[in-house]
Amino acid sequence: MSQESEYSEGDLRKTGMALKHDREWDYELDRIIEAVEERDAEKVGLQFPEGLKRRGPSVADDLRELLPDDVTILLSGQPCYGACDLDTYLMKRTDVFVHFGHSPMKNTDKVIYVPLFSNVDVFPIMEESVEELEVGDVGLVTTAQHMNRFEEMKEWLEDRGFTVHTRKGDDRLTHEGQVLGCNYASADIDADQVLYVGGGKFHPLGLAMEHPDKTVVIADPVNNVVTVADTEKFLKQRYGAVHRAMDAEKWGVIFCTKIGQGRWDVAQDILDENDNAYLITMDEVTPDRLRNFNMDAFVNTGCPRITTDDGPQFHKPMLTPGEYEIAVGNEPLDSLEFDTFHGTW
Repeated sequence: MSQESEYSEGDLRKTGMALKHDREWDYELDRIIEAVEERDAEKVGLQFPEGLKRRGPSVADDLRELLPDDVTILLSGQPCYGACDLDTYLMKRTDVFVHFGHSPMKNTDKVIYVPLFSNVDVFPIMEESVEELEVGDVGLVTTAQHMNRFEEMKEWLEDRGFTVHTRKGDDRLTHEGQVLGCNYASADIDADQVLYVGGGKFHPLGLAMEHPDKTVVIADPVNNVVTVADTEKFLKQRYGAVHRAMDAEKWGVIFCTKIGQGRWDVAQDILDENDNAYLITMDEVTPDRLRNFNMDAFVNTGCPRITTDDGPQFHKPMLTPGEYEIAVGNEPLDSLEFDTFHGTW
């Protein structure tokens, strides 16, 4: 803690956090303090996504300065990749539980969600993206980090002659126009082209897979680049995994125990139909954890990104439920599609 200031660098109310691309986050400390006072809390749990865990101690320091000495701050060390990935162990053992970096997947008074909206200026890269779009109907989607600018983005496109189509997806999504790495229902709109504003390629790649009839233009304000989603390389990888699994006899069926990632019915259906399928329950699904299981292939019923992001790292083929149906001959090869997740817990 600095002796020269009332606040440490973790308190964004006064200073701001200097990160790459000059981003700043608001940790909403006042809101957390208010919840502690209302609940007469003695223990406060803080959970950060992987990219912001290093900020945890600074935020804890700020809260310690602003809260009574008898309030204990606990930091979650569990991996965290989304709002579906709550540390339920810590949540059950604290009076106030704060989840940073994601919007709520389900309304609950047990969790305080602090979304951490980005302050990156999205409009310069949107200006470049217009060159890849045809003036007319266009869908607009983004991630939770940029939802604070969504209405401005929509108006910006409308001012340039576009008819913007947006919708709120299913219950797994909090906001209109929001997409997740496992859910693109907000892109189910009446337009042949979709503008995705956000970092990375995974979200727009999944969107392009689920909506192959649409052109998906990626305006990435974090890496300052405009691209068009191309699913060819991804499809080759997935078809390769399916082909390698076609001769499999023993299947490991992964059921993820994370609160928002369990698809028990999907796992059970596979077990009911395949006498050579074995249920494996896990919280964190990693290649090392599965290496000692004597299986010919695995099917992951948890987060689709385990399969698509990390699939090549597993020692045996790791398939999505839909890919499994192809590998065992229940569905044709050309039915391969992106695995999506619907509903909450």
